[in-house]
Amino acid sequence: MLARIPLAQPRLGRVLGCALLFSVSVSVSAETLVSGEISLGYEYDSNVSVDELDRSASVGDGGVLFAADISLDHDLTDKTSASASYGYSRIDYQDFEFLNRETHMLGGNISSKWDKVTAGINYFYINARLDGNDFLTYHRASPSLSGFVSKRWFLRGAYVFGDKTIAKRPGRDAQNHGAELDGYYFWRGLRRYINLGYVYRQEDSQAARFKYEAHQFKLRAVQRFEVFSKLAILELGLRYEDRNYSDPTPSIGERRRDERFRASIEFDLPVTDRINWTMYGGYSDYLSNLPSADYDQSVVGTRIELTF
Repeated sequence: MLARIPLAQPRLGRVLGCALLFSVSVSVSAETLVSGEISLGYEYDSNVSVDELDRSASVGDGGVLFAADISLDHDLTDKTSASASYGYSRIDYQDFEFLNRETHMLGGNISSKWDKVTAGINYFYINARLDGNDFLTYHRASPSLSGFVSKRWFLRGAYVFGDKTIAKRPGRDAQNHGAELDGYYFWRGLRRYINLGYVYRQEDSQAARFKYEAHQFKLRAVQRFEVFSKLAILELGLRYEDRNYSDPTPSIGERRRDERFRASIEFDLPVTDRINWTMYGGYSDYLSNLPSADYDQSVVGTRIELTF
């Protein structure tokens, strides 16, 4: 599925509606595969927010979701492959129309396998708009190394560089550098596995009060099991982030400190060989000594997926 820059982090609420996903795959040649997706859905957010601006409405609203993407995967050699993708997504709220958001994303990746290690580099360009107006531009580049270190353990490490620009907020324009480390423990192959992760990020903003250093930890568990002779998927996730700002924030007269806790759940149930029903939800609790950045929220949604 297309990655979407979230307006905010999840919090439990109530949702009405569903989503429809249409997926097509075409083999152009023995080495090339073209695939695409279209999705339509609905979700409820208990606290409509713009995380990049530390703003929350403290009021819930429901929104219609639409997303589409297309990707091209090509085998350059037996050990080297490349891919390119374009994605589009949007959310249209019932009441908070001025926070309607649309996002364009271009991506590219090249990877090559050397013995037991795979080296790769990926790049993403993201452009987001609020209520039809320019809002966020983001470039992200990340070289990585990955591979199995035993029969059950798979590790991936990456360096991440990012550059973001926020319209009409030049002080928040920033470059960031970071490192990512993920470990996957395959308890029962793809039937049951656990993902442990750590991220370090340092953001250097134009305005000193927005500069920060962050440590993030995550835990994700995936379980596949049979329901009515179909293979269903249950995914649980936990994420904790600790942000420490380097300079005092004028409005509070001290250095800002954020702690962010997020929990999520997703259940994917195949109805037929081509139709899946997915339900998801999450809760986020943002703790901060900056009042506008101290809030919690929930998101709950459901979608029906048609694939072929």
